[in-house]
Amino acid sequence: MSADAVAMIPEPAAVRLLQSYGIAYPEHGVAHSRDEAVTIAGRIGYPVVLKISSPDVVHKSDAGGVVVGVQDAAGVREAYDRIVQAVEAYRPGACTGDVLVCCQAPPGLEVIVGALHDAMFGPTLMFGLGGIFAEVLHDVTFRVLPIEAEDAEQMVREIEGYPLLAGARGQAGCDVDALVELLLSLSRLVLDHPGIEELDLNPVRLYEAGALVLDARIVARQGGGPA
Repeated sequence: MSADAVAMIPEPAAVRLLQSYGIAYPEHGVAHSRDEAVTIAGRIGYPVVLKISSPDVVHKSDAGGVVVGVQDAAGVREAYDRIVQAVEAYRPGACTGDVLVCCQAPPGLEVIVGALHDAMFGPTLMFGLGGIFAEVLHDVTFRVLPIEAEDAEQMVREIEGYPLLAGARGQAGCDVDALVELLLSLSRLVLDHPGIEELDLNPVRLYEAGALVLDARIVARQGGGPA
């Protein structure tokens, strides 16, 4: 394998890295069987989300690897089997043993936060509105790392969708301070781990108080990424 080879870090390991920098992720556990998935769901409480955790599957939803809104033990068993079967059909031979069982987060405004190692500028941070706003409007902004609090605040305020964050048309605003802190934490994380080539937090769900990362993808150089 060449020194430049890259690989996706399993999501449980990516989440542990995020949490070590104070970045919040829903309560969860990794199941290796239907029964273990039921045990984890019972511990964290329903409803839950199940999703595949495999280095062979980058886009979980495309592979049928995500089931949301699971309400009971029977639903967990059915969802576990459905995910494993869907992923095996999508990519024969893929590793399908690990399934994340996560507490389902309440609704909120979704944003996307990412980072990449740009060939010209080096480590670069990206922020924008998530969901259809990211796909259709491409309402995103970038900064070369490192950033300070003032840079993070500017990133939040300069996107066209900022009024949604601030609370447009009488809607409650989101916790902008928590978002700024997330951007600063991510800046520190990426600079501390120069082997990271790409990092994608999508979506990040924002609330009146706090923020939650709901999905994390990190691609790192072999031997150069986080442990």
